[in-house]
Amino acid sequence: MERMLYTATPDGTVNFTLRKTLVIAAAALAALLLPSAWAQSTPVALTPPMGWNSWNHFAEKIDDATVRKQADAMVSSGMRDAGYVYVNIDDTWEAGRDAKGEIQSNSKFPDMKALADYVHSKGLKLGIYSSPGPKTCAGYEGSYGHEEQDAGTYAKWGIDYLKYDLCSFDEIMKKAGSPEAAHKLMLDAYTKMHNAIVKTGRPMVFSLCQYGADHVWEWGASVGGNLWRTTDDISDRYGSMSLIGFQQAGLARFAGPGHWNDPDMLEVGNGKMKPDEYRTHMALWALLAAPLLAGNDLTTMSPETIAILTNREVVAINQDKLGKQGDRVWAEGSQEIWLRELEGGAKAVGIFNRFDWPQVIHVDWAKLRLKNSGKARDIWAGKDLGTLPANYAAQVPGHGVVLLRITE
Repeated sequence: MERMLYTATPDGTVNFTLRKTLVIAAAALAALLLPSAWAQSTPVALTPPMGWNSWNHFAEKIDDATVRKQADAMVSSGMRDAGYVYVNIDDTWEAGRDAKGEIQSNSKFPDMKALADYVHSKGLKLGIYSSPGPKTCAGYEGSYGHEEQDAGTYAKWGIDYLKYDLCSFDEIMKKAGSPEAAHKLMLDAYTKMHNAIVKTGRPMVFSLCQYGADHVWEWGASVGGNLWRTTDDISDRYGSMSLIGFQQAGLARFAGPGHWNDPDMLEVGNGKMKPDEYRTHMALWALLAAPLLAGNDLTTMSPETIAILTNREVVAINQDKLGKQGDRVWAEGSQEIWLRELEGGAKAVGIFNRFDWPQVIHVDWAKLRLKNSGKARDIWAGKDLGTLPANYAAQVPGHGVVLLRITE
């Protein structure tokens, strides 16, 4: 599918190149759509959702048996106890519709309600995938014209999370006649499904996936989104992960409890990055208050992968109840420092080395307008550092990070 492209500006901030049919000042329209008008009776995603998604590792090879094994592994590995609860089926589960128009699961998923019951019995929640268009990205049945029917079916099955991927709906938008009309069609499509979910009475996380088009962070909450993709798809490469992650600078003010910027799923454990790169991935997503949706095979995880994904102190930063997304506070060449304010006055500080080789990064707390009088802890090292010097020299591995938690 054709998707929105994006590029990095020299300072690393987000700079999206949008297709002509999507260029519009979204904020003006979003102001007319108050999220409180469609609030779910039971709040969801008050902290960034944590769980697993099938696409990054299994893609179209996902089936009922595999989902059950992943749910089992989420429990046995300690991931559930660390906070990972959503088991999300991505594209390719769909069949056609019956004579009444009801969506049917295909032979890979013979009984979706039984699968949901199994996942729930493990203390977990089940997620599913669809599109506002006639077809999904993989060419399966979408929800176009059947939004209330599909939401009702999901509720009957026991679904707890819906990823709603723009996909073929962009072909409908291209026929709208103007960028403004195309934009309104997109907002209406997402609003329609959100209202359908609310009508079921079942709480479901509503995940918007349209790759950051039209500055979705400015209006995602107004159409009922609990999270919205800010980028194109991630891949298991340091270049992809770092480009996507560090381009989130400047988006912090759009995130908060119940609505989150989503730089896409985790690649930790898929094998094409080094351990230090995966620790950078996890630390950056924690600072960004990003959803933590693992995308690896949970049944074959190494102890090192489990340790990265389940590090309680990193997860605590991600799940901090203050709900303030972190942002970049300093950058020079391949060195960056990111800061996230935490509940109770604590701060999480990420000192990143984007160069291939180890570097000593000097942190001048005064220049960052931060006090260095608090007690610091190196999260990945699991070591208390005490009070740091005014000019702290951090030894940071290539493509690595020193992640600190500083308390007064």
